Amino acid sequence: MVFHMKTTLNIDDKVMEQLKREAAKQRRTMSELVESALRLLFQNTKHQKALSPLPSFKGGGYLVDITDREALYQAMEGR
Repeated sequence: MVFHMKTTLNIDDKVMEQLKREAAKQRRTMSELVESALRLLFQNTKHQKALSPLPSFKGGGYLVDITDREALYQAMEGR
């Protein structure tokens, strides 16, 4: 047996208008759309895992002084 809980939510008028239009467009109830959206929200937060930190390295310093145009061209073009 499935039980449903009734509750009251305060939803912005513009969001509610969009919800009503979308429900009519999809021929679903507003409750169905809200429940689907909440399920997606909870599903996505469960499957998100922390990203590992980006690797870092020591590059050994600068190879050329970028304020020296001729040295920069020489490094880029092998002059």
